[in-house]
Amino acid sequence: MPDAPQSQDQILILLDLARRARLAGSVEELAFLAVNETHALTSYRQAALWFSAGGIKTLSGVVQPEANAPYVQWLNRVCKILYERGGAIRPVSALELPPAMAEEWSEWLPEFGLWLPLVDDAEQEGGGGLLFAADHPWQEDELALLQEWRDIWHHAWRACHKPAHWSRRHIGKRIAGWLATRSDLPYWKRPRLRLAAAIVVTLAFPVRLTVLAPGELVPTNPAVIRAPIDGVIGQFHVSPNQTVKAGQLLFGFDEASLVARRDVATQVLATAETEYRQFAQQALSDSKSKFQLAILLGKIEEKRVEANYVREQLERSRVVAPQDGIALFDDPAEWIGKPVQTGERVMRIAVPGEVEVEAWLPLGDAIPLPGGTPVSLYLASNPFSSISARVRYIAHDAVPRPNATYAYRVRARLEERTDQRIGLKGTAKLYGEWVPLVYWMLRRPLATIRQTLGV
Repeated sequence: MPDAPQSQDQILILLDLARRARLAGSVEELAFLAVNETHALTSYRQAALWFSAGGIKTLSGVVQPEANAPYVQWLNRVCKILYERGGAIRPVSALELPPAMAEEWSEWLPEFGLWLPLVDDAEQEGGGGLLFAADHPWQEDELALLQEWRDIWHHAWRACHKPAHWSRRHIGKRIAGWLATRSDLPYWKRPRLRLAAAIVVTLAFPVRLTVLAPGELVPTNPAVIRAPIDGVIGQFHVSPNQTVKAGQLLFGFDEASLVARRDVATQVLATAETEYRQFAQQALSDSKSKFQLAILLGKIEEKRVEANYVREQLERSRVVAPQDGIALFDDPAEWIGKPVQTGERVMRIAVPGEVEVEAWLPLGDAIPLPGGTPVSLYLASNPFSSISARVRYIAHDAVPRPNATYAYRVRARLEERTDQRIGLKGTAKLYGEWVPLVYWMLRRPLATIRQTLGV
């Protein structure tokens, strides 16, 4: 019974050390407790805390160990050998070291050493251990107390040194632990490992990269009817979507000013011709009149050209259809009385049956689309069926759209004739190359993140 008070004191010291370990605010404070304050539990001369990832962490009686000091380098080699040999808490001596290192033991440490290994799951620092050196042999009760203190201290160390949940090491350990269940089974029979393999295979499964774009049915090669002259449109002789024949009158300009110009030009020409005839009669008796004939003849030719030009303008003011087809234009009431310039588009003449798909590909969805790529157009008026087509060309430059965005024009030739009328709109689905499923799922989110954060 004489050792009972001493044992009680050691237990109280152990409880006090455990309390201080729990209250430690940093790993440096915990390291100081391990190599210095442990002396209150058992006597020793030197102590060192070593980790496989960084070497000597802390030395007893030293504020900051010098990594290049000979003593520290020798201790690193010793602790590495003891760690690699594994085992539980045990006394050590120079006999466990290679001869070259054993000769230096007496120079650096007392005779009796004690190795307390730390398990390999010490967060971020890797495995390691505590090395104590004393002048007396280690007793069994000391080993029991130190082992308990080691476990308490290591628990506090892991709690204080826990890495971020999203660190690479933490995620790797979580995945490894998740896959390590049912380790008694072969790898190919472990449920979680098979599930992980199934997920990887599924994410790598090839799928067709597709994008959606606004689309509509447009004529393939329409005849574009443009204003032949500057003027004001007077009236239309056809209605929108009306079938027309080649040579049929489509619309005309207000001819009042042109008719007036034609009449004036005709009258001026007649006056010039009358004047010429008068001077021609006078030239028979007056030689001076002969010199005026050449001037009047040039004037007549000038007036004749002007009159012919006005008549041609009057004829061009009556626009006719260049081919058979369907007249495509807006409400005639919007055009009548509207001044137009030469070359301004007024309408199109489309050949029935010659229809193709026009889609506007947004900049963010500009995936590679070689010629012949499949396109499916889902019309808003018939969403349950699609119109199949093949890409004919993609515009090289993006152009502004009415909604203040830029897009690439895509034209696709229909694979079969359709009875759907020109102008119907919908959504075009364009098919790109084959890609893994994970790329298909993450392409737009990653693109949005890069555009937003610039990474």
